[in-house]
Amino acid sequence: MSAETHSPVREPLPRPAGLAGFAADWASDQRTFKNVSWGKAMMWIFLLSDTFVFGCFLVAYMSARMSTAVPWPNPSEVFALHIGGTDVPLILIAIMTFVLITSSGTMAMAVNYGYRQDRKKTALLMVLTALFGATFVGMQAFEWTKLITEGVRPWGNPWGAPQFGSTFFMITGFHGTHVTIGVIFLLIIARKVWRGDFDTGKRGFFTSRRGQYEIVEITGLYWHFVDLVWVFIFAFFYLW
Repeated sequence: MSAETHSPVREPLPRPAGLAGFAADWASDQRTFKNVSWGKAMMWIFLLSDTFVFGCFLVAYMSARMSTAVPWPNPSEVFALHIGGTDVPLILIAIMTFVLITSSGTMAMAVNYGYRQDRKKTALLMVLTALFGATFVGMQAFEWTKLITEGVRPWGNPWGAPQFGSTFFMITGFHGTHVTIGVIFLLIIARKVWRGDFDTGKRGFFTSRRGQYEIVEITGLYWHFVDLVWVFIFAFFYLW
């Protein structure tokens, strides 16, 4: 009579309770990021860190504005454009906001067509998003030029509190840099999509896995973040 041999069954380790269990979950990529690629996870981590940077800038702006004894410039006067013999308040800012919010819609459509592997529509929508972004940066450059011509400097301005210039140029410039980087990245990925690099699995940056359009979604995450930050900048600088 032959003896049956059974391999021992290894029981899963029990999950620690309380804070130790929470730390164990977040310390293991097999639990927290089991169904998330490293590229997407790293983008989320980057955006979280960037949120802290923009948050610190906006808190500094609020502190400077509420602590100064000199009156703060009126946004309706500072950001008005002279059109048809009259000053139209915030018209340029409204157009800039519309352009950037519209670009979020085209970016979302690009991600949708990317996962359908429709490379032509994906590439065209990404290029359109980049054009919206470039338009925004161009209008921001016009806004900066107008303010500098009117005497706004990081150390002062003709309308009131000197802190206005430094906080405005720092925060809007930092955001404009993000938009510019996003435009460049959009054009690079759109070119790869148009050439079919993601369909053939051509070796290169972000294109080593055949049939993977995930980088389009990762680019979209960055672009939506840039748009969301602008909403807060718009509210703090132009509506407050």
